[in-house]
Amino acid sequence: MPHLWEGVKFRFLGGASKVGSLGLLAEENGVRLLFDYGMTPTSPPEYPAPAPEIDALFLTHSHVDHSGMIPWVVSRYEVDVFATEVTALVSEVLLEDILKVSGYEGYPAQFYKRDIKETKNVMRYMDFGDSVYIGGLEISAHSAGHIPGATMYGIDTGKKRYLFTGDINTINTRLVWAAHPVKTDVLIMESTYAGREHPERKQHERDFIEDVEDVVSRGGQAIIPAFGVGRTQEMMLLLAGRGYEIWVDGMGKGISYIYLDHPDYIRSASKLKKAIKGVNMVRGKRDREIASKNADVIITTSGMMDGGPVLMYVERIKDDPKSAILITGYQVEGTNGRRLVETGELDFYGVVEKIGAEVKQYDFSAHAGHSDLIEFAKACEPETIVLMHGDQREVLAEELSEEFDVIIPDDGEEFEI
Repeated sequence: MPHLWEGVKFRFLGGASKVGSLGLLAEENGVRLLFDYGMTPTSPPEYPAPAPEIDALFLTHSHVDHSGMIPWVVSRYEVDVFATEVTALVSEVLLEDILKVSGYEGYPAQFYKRDIKETKNVMRYMDFGDSVYIGGLEISAHSAGHIPGATMYGIDTGKKRYLFTGDINTINTRLVWAAHPVKTDVLIMESTYAGREHPERKQHERDFIEDVEDVVSRGGQAIIPAFGVGRTQEMMLLLAGRGYEIWVDGMGKGISYIYLDHPDYIRSASKLKKAIKGVNMVRGKRDREIASKNADVIITTSGMMDGGPVLMYVERIKDDPKSAILITGYQVEGTNGRRLVETGELDFYGVVEKIGAEVKQYDFSAHAGHSDLIEFAKACEPETIVLMHGDQREVLAEELSEEFDVIIPDDGEEFEI
């Protein structure tokens, strides 16, 4: 159908057909906006296509597949970066970690420490409900329910309304409230879990707690690999007050205090504060030794077991059938965690060993499942839906196309709506 007016031109620089390296370029009337600009921490890392000069960058949340290349943009163009305050602060931690990891893995750094500092200087905070105006466009912020501070962005041209979801979750978790639909003409929606449903959350939590109890009661130790951003805090809240000696290690420690300092972005600051008080934080080598010997439960990064303290803890219990590795989320292909789930083996710094401890995987995803995405899309009442950030978009498109005009763009493909 021919356009009766000149719409917004879009182009994905990355992350259209798979999860990772997301970046969406939007252009209208000579104004260029970039929504997210991330990287994929595989080995070697993957990056989006180079971004052109832009007028502003809007960051949905801090996970590196959305934020990890923003200093690259800042180092080249004079541009403001808009995000919630908690997203900005957590992103800074993750960007520092990217530099550190690129150093010891030997991959070329895409930016420098000074670029992270400059990124901090150009951050402009938006709260949910706020709007900014750039070149005649109104960009508004809405809660995405994914992790604390995660944001959906509405774009209003005066002719049409667009909604870019970033990553969304449409159910309440222990850490954050769910995202709510926003009426829009064009919905640009993530599709990470297209074709897949999540288990019922409350029953899944009960099953997990029972498994932890089984491990501890038989004299074993439960090692819980968890992402530092969101998942570590979710696990602390889930296990709080159950009488276990719990130790928390890795990046999640500092992130927890950032969240606590920004209570407006979490569901219950008092519960998170209580959960933090109820665990032991590992602050050095001596604490790691104590945790290794005494802990019932250790919650630690990295969530996909590619590095971080988790390997040290697992190495100690790897031959103990009474102990268990309880994996709390999806393991990307090519990661150490995926190797463990599929083969029962782990790579310990170049040495692959068979794991004798019990291994279980759970689905505590912070993404909306297939049916949740369908329900959310319908409630937004769009005319057109653009599906992104997923490798099974066609499954979702087939169901949605019965009611909506659905677009499934490839990276680099320009389309106008």
